[in-house]
Amino acid sequence: MNLLDRVRLGIAVFAAKTITSTIRTFKLGAASVLPGTIGKRLHPQILTMLSQQIKYGVIVVAGTNGKTTTSLLLRGILEKDGWKVVHNEAGANLVNGLITTLLEHTSLTGKLKADYGILEVDENVIPLVLPQLKPKYILALNLFRDQLDRYGEVDTITYRWRKVIAELSSDSILVVNGDDPALAYLGQQLEQGENPKQVKYFGLTEPALYLDKMPHAVDSIDCPNCGTALDYKGFYLSHQGDFNCPKCSFTKSKLSIDSKEWPQVLIGVYNQYNTLAAITTMESIGISKPVILDTISTFQAAFGRSEELVYKGKKVRILLTKNPVGMNETIRAIDRVKQTGGSSVSLMVLNDRTPDGTDVSWIWDVDTEKFVNSGGTIVVSGDRVYDLALRLEYSKTNLDSDCKLIVKENLQEAIDTALELTPPNEILHIVPTYSAMLEVREILTGRKIL
Repeated sequence: MNLLDRVRLGIAVFAAKTITSTIRTFKLGAASVLPGTIGKRLHPQILTMLSQQIKYGVIVVAGTNGKTTTSLLLRGILEKDGWKVVHNEAGANLVNGLITTLLEHTSLTGKLKADYGILEVDENVIPLVLPQLKPKYILALNLFRDQLDRYGEVDTITYRWRKVIAELSSDSILVVNGDDPALAYLGQQLEQGENPKQVKYFGLTEPALYLDKMPHAVDSIDCPNCGTALDYKGFYLSHQGDFNCPKCSFTKSKLSIDSKEWPQVLIGVYNQYNTLAAITTMESIGISKPVILDTISTFQAAFGRSEELVYKGKKVRILLTKNPVGMNETIRAIDRVKQTGGSSVSLMVLNDRTPDGTDVSWIWDVDTEKFVNSGGTIVVSGDRVYDLALRLEYSKTNLDSDCKLIVKENLQEAIDTALELTPPNEILHIVPTYSAMLEVREILTGRKIL
């Protein structure tokens, strides 16, 4: 780094830290994005200059679902093993948010001392940030249709990912969901390219977890190599499963670890995938199994992601959902608890604000029929409460269904009603979209997150 760069970096860091201090002192927000915006304006190469100072490199976590939980688990394992970690825990996963995170841990002289950086990155900005970060590890968790108004189709995203990852150094290691056909093919192409990459695959090896049938919300069930419909032995989650192409040589890659040998964090098959992604990465780094197991056993959920709280003397579990696949897996997990007598009341909250995606037609791709027809009480609320209520009403397979549907426009009233109906020995599951989750937590905890 030459003298001019050092001076410009120092000015950028000073300005960003001043902005951060001002915002937090006057309680104007979380200061999770603006400092990075200022820093980048003062030094366009600031993301590269800061990330290159991280001793053992950056771990990028990307995918439609599970980024926050996986990142938090990675961080927990590394810190338990004694490493210093930088992590964008506030969830700001666009370019300016990533810069803000690194600036937070940088001294006034522009020095960043950390062993690892864990950065969850929005799937749409991967092509923009990877050349700047030059990560050591890239975790590709999954790809589902999510806010098509912003991202486009899955194959468009995988094409962009493959193009930018292929240009990285051969030192970069790709950790891929081998049960996802689009990502498995991405990994195989990068293994065999002109600049071959080391690829590790994670996934499930437990046919007992197969779904009863192919879910309605599936994206990548055709061969990414030849376009033929894939043969599936079974589906674990959406289009993720055990597959092969009947026409060409494309098939599921050999997995790096056996899922049956490892426990998982939180509830649900989707969290089993998150756990396996973290384990595969940590074993690649060389973290011992006892450290990994210890962290899994003591893991605490991030806000809104299977987070458990107590409100007015009753247990509440918040399960953030933002797309058909996420909601399918959430209600699948709740159904399991319901079948054991642990949950007879649920609260679903649907908003259509910018963080949620303004198009809520995706709720018609959710397989709500089994959830509704298994009985119990469902309270609905949110900006699009009547859209959600209509979807659930249409899910009843007969007029004699014993599922009770309660509509409450006011969120506070909805929470109070759901809690009142929840027996003392049960847990109330709240299923909100992102902005709704923030509102729910503010009511339950008495404070805002952002």
